[in-house]
Amino acid sequence: MKISVIAAIGRNRAIGKDNRLLWRLPLDMKFFRDTTMGHPVITGRRNYESIPEAFRPLPGRLNIVLTRNAGYKAPGALIVSNLNDAIKLAAGHNSEEIFIIGGGKVYAEAMASGRVNRLYITHVEDAPEADTFFPDWDKYAWTMVHEERHEADERHAQAFVVRVYDRVHSQSSGAVQ
Repeated sequence: MKISVIAAIGRNRAIGKDNRLLWRLPLDMKFFRDTTMGHPVITGRRNYESIPEAFRPLPGRLNIVLTRNAGYKAPGALIVSNLNDAIKLAAGHNSEEIFIIGGGKVYAEAMASGRVNRLYITHVEDAPEADTFFPDWDKYAWTMVHEERHEADERHAQAFVVRVYDRVHSQSSGAVQ
């Protein structure tokens, strides 16, 4: 099973501020929806709460929310306390791919675990002020398998490039997989 991360990041690895997205990029939102549709998504509580209430839980996807708050309620979503349990729960739903959709702490834990084997990264040509960042990652452990450029236009204030990366090296051994 593929464990994937999907994120939109600025040149400075910025992903959010005040629990909000930094950009309005309709084509990237469509890419996110189309890519994750039908697959389990794993998100941290704060990131889940940043999704407009009308779209929670994300439709057409098993929503798994990570929180240490045992009494947390998210109608229509499953609640777990750690990433390993979230991955096990998602794996039990017969999907070829699991998506980790944020926020910053969940991305950092997932990337540090060495279990992620695909990245869907939207590189936004902007470096905004932020309080949440995507973790630094070893670019040499990944190979780009897809790239799609989008210029700024009347619907997109920033240009961006969607890139898909597959892991080529194991973090633990350095061996090619």
